[in-house]
Formats: sequence, C-alpha cells, structure tokens
Amino acid sequence: MIAAAWICLLLPLAGALAITLAGNLLPKRIAGILATSSVAGAFAAAVVAFVLMLGDSPGQRSHVSTAFTWLSAGSFHAGFSILLDPLSMVMMMVVTGVGSLIVLYSIGYMHGDNEERRYFGYMALFVFSMLLLVQGGNLLLMLVGWGLVGLSSYLLIGFWHEKPSAVAAAKKAFVVNAIGDATFAVAVILLIQQTGRIDFGAFSAISLGNGGVVNIVALGLLGGAIAKSAQLPLHTWLPDAMEGPTPVSALIHAATMVTAGVYLIARTHSVFELAPHVQDLAAGIGAVTIIVAGLVALVQTDIKRVIAYSTMSQIGYMFVGVGVGAYASGMFHLMTHAFFKALLFMGAGIVIHALGGEQDIRKMGGLRRLMPKTYAMMLIASLALIGFPLTSGFFSKDAILAGALARGNYGAALWILGMIGALLTGIYTTRMFITVFHGDATETVTRHLAGGGSGAAHSAATAAHATDANATDDHAGHARAHHGEGPRTMLVPVAILAVLALIGGFIQVFDWWTGMETWLESVTPALHQPSGLQEAVSSIAGPLMGLLGVYLAWSTYGAKKDTAPRPWALLERKFYFDELYDRIAYGPAATLARLFTRVVEGPLVIGSGDALGQGTRALGERLRPLQNGLVRSYALLIAGSFAVMAIVFLAVR
Repeated sequence: MIAAAWICLLLPLAGALAITLAGNLLPKRIAGILATSSVAGAFAAAVVAFVLMLGDSPGQRSHVSTAFTWLSAGSFHAGFSILLDPLSMVMMMVVTGVGSLIVLYSIGYMHGDNEERRYFGYMALFVFSMLLLVQGGNLLLMLVGWGLVGLSSYLLIGFWHEKPSAVAAAKKAFVVNAIGDATFAVAVILLIQQTGRIDFGAFSAISLGNGGVVNIVALGLLGGAIAKSAQLPLHTWLPDAMEGPTPVSALIHAATMVTAGVYLIARTHSVFELAPHVQDLAAGIGAVTIIVAGLVALVQTDIKRVIAYSTMSQIGYMFVGVGVGAYASGMFHLMTHAFFKALLFMGAGIVIHALGGEQDIRKMGGLRRLMPKTYAMMLIASLALIGFPLTSGFFSKDAILAGALARGNYGAALWILGMIGALLTGIYTTRMFITVFHGDATETVTRHLAGGGSGAAHSAATAAHATDANATDDHAGHARAHHGEGPRTMLVPVAILAVLALIGGFIQVFDWWTGMETWLESVTPALHQPSGLQEAVSSIAGPLMGLLGVYLAWSTYGAKKDTAPRPWALLERKFYFDELYDRIAYGPAATLARLFTRVVEGPLVIGSGDALGQGTRALGERLRPLQNGLVRSYALLIAGSFAVMAIVFLAVR
C-alpha cells in the first residue's frame, strides 16, 4: 500500500523530468502520451492503494512513511513523509483520476501548438505538486506542495506568454496566492513554536488555554485556504486565470488546485474546532461567496468566466460544509464537483475549439443541432451543477445544506444563503446553456460549422479567425481544421466524466464501500448530525430552487437574446473588487515605487554606480604613468612597499 502511494506521488514527477530532459529530441505527440501515461499510472497506483486500504479495519487506515529526515535542528525534526489515510486517498483518486482524463483531452486540444512539450511538462509537474500537497505527511511538506502548486499554476496560466493578458493573469494569480502562502507559513511557524512539531497529530497539543494562539493559527490557515480556493476577498485572480488554455482551467480551476483550501480545513479540522469562531468565519465566507459569485456569473459573456464564477460559488458550498463540521459532505461535493465542473470546462473547450477560439456566448447559438454529442454532455454537466435529482450534484450539495441546518441558528442563516445560491445557479447555468446551444446559429457558428467543420473553405476561415488580432482565440494564432466535434482524445474523456457526473452521487447511497461519511469518519468525524427531517427538507428545497432558477432563466433568455434585461453596473464590474484593490494596493505601491526610483534608486544606486565607474577611470588615468616599462622603477616601488610594510609591523608590535 505504501509502495503504491510513493509510486502515485513520483510517477508524474518522473514524467515531468523526462519531458524536460529530453527537450526537443522528444516528439510533441510523445510528450503528450508520456504525460498522460505518468498521470494515468499514478491513478492506477492510487486505485491499488485504495483497494488495499479497504482491507484494513476503519481504525487502522492511517499510514505514515518517511523516506528520510529532511530537516533537523536541535530537537526539531521534519521528515520527507507521506500520509496515507481515507482523506488523502479521496484527494489522490480525484487528482489523478480526473487529472489523467484532462491530460488525455489536452492531446487533442493542444495539437499543433508550438510549445506542446512545455505544456505537458507543466501539466505533469502540477499533478506532482498537487499530490505532494495532499500526501504530505506534515504541515511543512504540505506547505512545499502548496507553493509548488502556486508555481505550476503561474506557469500554466501564463503558458501563452506572448499574450499580455495571459502574463498579467499569471502574475495576479501568483501575487494573490502569495498572500495566502504567507499566512499559511505564519501558522506553521506558530505551531512549531507552540508544540515543536509539524505532524498533523500535534494539533491536539495546543491547549484551550492558549486561545489567542489557536485563533491566530486558525486564521493563518484560513488565509491560505481562501486564497488558494478563490473565496472572498482573495478571489479576483480566478476569473482572470481563464486566460490559460481550457484544459488548464479544467484541471487547476475546477478539479484540483482551487479545492486545496477545502482539503486544508478538513485536514487541520482539530485546529479549527479549537477556534470555533474562525471555523464559523470560514463557513460565513463560503456562504457570502456563493451569493457574490452567483450574481456576477449572471452577467458574464465569456463562457469560461461564467464557469469560473460558478466554481467560486460551488467551492463556497464546500467551505460551508467544512465550516459547520460536515467534513464528509464538503469532501463529497469536492469530488462530484470535480466530475461535473471539469466536464463543463472541457465541453466549453470543445465549443471554443470548434468555433476557432470564440469564447463570447453572445456569438454562439444553435449548436444543439451541429454538436449533438457536446450538447448532451454539457446538458448532463449543467443538470449536475444545478443539483437536478439523482445527478451527482443533487446528493452532494443537499448533504451540505442539511449539515448547515444541523448547526443551529447560524446554520439556518447559512442554509438560506445556500438556497439563494441554488436559485442563482439555476439561472446562470440555464442562461449559458440556452445561449450557447439553443436559438438560431450566429454568423460565427455558421462560418465555422455550417460546412461540417472540414474542407478548404473551413480551414481558410479558421486560419483567418485564428490570426485576427482581436480574436479571443484560446490558441493564439494556431489555426486548425476541425473534424466533427473534435478528436477522440477529446471526446472520450468528456464522455467518461459525463457518466461520472450523472451517477457519481450514488456513492452515498450504496454502502458497498461504506459511503463518504463512514469512509472519513476515522479522520474527520462530523460535529453535527442532521436529522431525517432536515435532510428531507434540504433534498426537496434545494432542487426546487434550482428548477425555479431554470424556469426564470428560460422565460427570460429563452425567446430572444436581445430581450434579456440590461445587467446592473455593480454586477458587470464584479462588485468593484478589482477597482478597490487598485486603489488600496496597486496604486499606492506603484506610486511608492516611482518615488523610490526617482529619490533613491536614481541618485543613490544608479548614480553611485556611474560615479564609481568614473572614479575608477580617473584613478586609472592617474596611475597610468607608473606603468612606464622600466624595471628600475618597478624595483623601487616594490622596495618602497616592503619598507612601508616593515614600518607598519614594527609600529603594531
């Protein structure tokens, strides 16, 4: 079991190193196959470890393996260790399972890109980083994985570095996540100071008497969680991150990286339980994010940004789950969300791919007849996102809402916000779906797909569009001729995810492998158990609110696109968060930097360098006459030097 866990961790790293070291000697196609094989092999190893863990009794399912002592200072020791338990197992299966499908999808999606090798190297590196984060056997190693995930995200978001918007988005993501990294690091330092340990079992050593320290540690961990998971107020990086390739959005911003904050809270739940007000804050932040992200998603016109804001909203549900102590429900929604949200991104990628890079939903329409397979799979993903009965989202989202009701009065307020979020989810999901797939085909759709997606005329149109400087082309100038709805490397992973999004929720119903709550009970026992009535109310009210949202969206947007009401400026400007941060952070920082350039760097750094150079040249000019080529002059200088040294030594003595 432990051997399988190590193989799971190291295979993607081996793939990334092989692609990097081979360089241009490795054919582009082989790079994709190598990356896919390494992640798929990691998934196979995770499955083996999972099957072996099933044979253990529930109380014996935690295993730690240390390869070597990584850091040692006095009594403090940190090993390079991995932790294999039911919680890390869930994340390993999600990261490698969904990840392998997305990397396979990338083979078709990225075909023809000049930097395919670099892309697949980055993808394998990201999967390794994410596995290090979830398998790390102590907080310090988890922090290393946390930082590597941020680095990998930066590289992938800015993959098309010739696009200024992609570079700006990558820098924004890196800076915002660095804020969370810093608070996480402070929490780790305080834990070391208080306990002298960094293993996850050390949390119980923090006494309730040190309430102030516990609260600071919990706040530090929460800061890292909300930054990585794009929750208010550190959420502004996620929509801009859609500048990266669509498979990157599916992997990083739907299935893995953005859920790391949820995993962190679940993994360190004992700290949060010692700081209940901070745990309540986590749930409250999640609930507010549900509403804010849902409202902004209502007015987005970029198909990937609609899905990005939806991701923020759904992670808000997960925060509510872990914030009220319903850890299993939060983790279960994390898993099902990976299925249907990755499916949404990849389905959107097929649409973008077919339309030559177009991402504006206002320029889409009528794709139901032209792309029937994509239509069916996007319909499944949309229904799961809404929480339609018997889909995966129905089982996981309603479990969180029931857990909130069991929390008491505060939980009831969270439940109400969750219900409003379900209504908004129904509206923005249906708006996107009917705008893209229903109605009449637009000129953009006709130009790219009316001729069947192949032929010289289509290729010429694709090339013209792909090289248009104003195009929102995901592929930045890489013209492709499309055949049908995409190659099998794109359609097969999407079909598998469609099946999982449709039936994945039944894991909670059939107890043949104990269900999520029982599976995680030994690691993250629930703080409150909802009653049968609370579960029934949530299971009925949640889908009804989602269906009401579907009805409202259909009646508003279903007839004609130009009949929809004009959105509020507040929503179009995304509640002015970016403008606020420009005013309070970027603007002052830029002004201060310009001031220091003029007052400090110019006269002191640059000016002193010029003066030093001029002084050196002047001194050289003065000393040049001494270099006259006469041996007697040199002998006189040497003798004089010895005389000066002798006088100095005698004086010192």
